[in-house]
Amino acid sequence: MTAYRFCRSDDIALLVDGLNRCWSPYFPGEPPMTPVLFKRSIRDLQVWCSSCMVAFSGSDPVAVLIGAKRPSGTLVHRIAVHPEHQRQGHGRHLLASLGSKLAILGPPRIVAEVPETLAGASELFSASGYAREALLTDYVWQGEEHEVARAGQPGRFVIPVTVDDLAANGLLGEASSDLCWKRSVETLTARKDDITGLAVASDERIEACLLYVAGLDPEGNGEAGRASAAAAEIVALRTFIDDDGAGLKQLLSRLAARGIRTVWFPKVHPAEFPSEVLETLGFRPAGGHLLFVAKARSE
Repeated sequence: MTAYRFCRSDDIALLVDGLNRCWSPYFPGEPPMTPVLFKRSIRDLQVWCSSCMVAFSGSDPVAVLIGAKRPSGTLVHRIAVHPEHQRQGHGRHLLASLGSKLAILGPPRIVAEVPETLAGASELFSASGYAREALLTDYVWQGEEHEVARAGQPGRFVIPVTVDDLAANGLLGEASSDLCWKRSVETLTARKDDITGLAVASDERIEACLLYVAGLDPEGNGEAGRASAAAAEIVALRTFIDDDGAGLKQLLSRLAARGIRTVWFPKVHPAEFPSEVLETLGFRPAGGHLLFVAKARSE
């Protein structure tokens, strides 16, 4: 008989074991979960142990759900059923239990960002009452030497910038459903010590900015990626004036000048950046995630 339960803050070891037993078989290229990595997800993504569940068969975890919680909603960050226990209703039971709890405690909005290649996961969310709201597209930019040579705008300068600098100037933005969870304002603030930034500035103002995490190869497996000194992941890309993308091109060229030749811009909502704008900057689509949304309700 299968038992299900929500977790507590002292259940991190149990959740780590559940992920390694149930999630890792589907993503063998990802490093195993550890307590240190799990605690980082608590810091960076606001994973709440009380929004996480484990299903047991005897003493062994057979399914796991990891939930991250903010005032705006809850993210089903990961959900997985052990390969030997599929098609037994565990996934739907986990989602229904989370929805029932949030219907009482809130917040009512629940989201999931599912790789479009995982058809089974998409079917699970659809069957559990989640509606597909948008396609979040992953983009890749490849820097070339001739782009570096063209960089530069008269009267404008590329300067280093931090998350705190942008916040102090009112440029970091606010919580928005048009941003994926890992590039939201809350995540940028939590990860600020890991993030490097560049901005185009005139004498009067900051005109464009780019925040990135260096050393992540977008061709790695899953979301973990793999280390590469010539790669980076964009966590924020914004322009504050209408200059046909000149400032953003200058910032991308500066990355290439630093030896970063592959830039990954993941999970872009169509309302965040129209595809034609990114393609003008030199980005190309390289996969995507389906954004599923549901409102918490009691079963």
